[in-house]
Amino acid sequence: MLIGELAAAAGLSREALRFYEQQGLIRARRLPNGYRDYPEEVLTLVQYIRTAQQLGFTLAEIGDRLPAIWDAPDPAPAVTEVLSAKLLEIDARIAALQALRQTLAARVLADCPLAAS
Repeated sequence: MLIGELAAAAGLSREALRFYEQQGLIRARRLPNGYRDYPEEVLTLVQYIRTAQQLGFTLAEIGDRLPAIWDAPDPAPAVTEVLSAKLLEIDARIAALQALRQTLAARVLADCPLAAS
């Protein structure tokens, strides 16, 4: 599948696919004319990458975790583990943001909001 075909099927730009390739997330063979030729399964992989991004994963996180999931005999437990870890990370960030909010709210009510507490 040529890059234009993959881009159309995945709903991405060619530049995005080239970037994914630069990041090591996908691979293409090169045809004699230099064109990129992607195996059919790369479309599924690109769809997984896009879904992971929508779930809050960075491309670096996806790149770090993808091989273990892709190579697993049954990827469901591996995916569940990755999603559970991300959920814990989000919960920790929410707690940190709530603590920051409380600190800011207290300072708004203080006589001198920037004075050391």
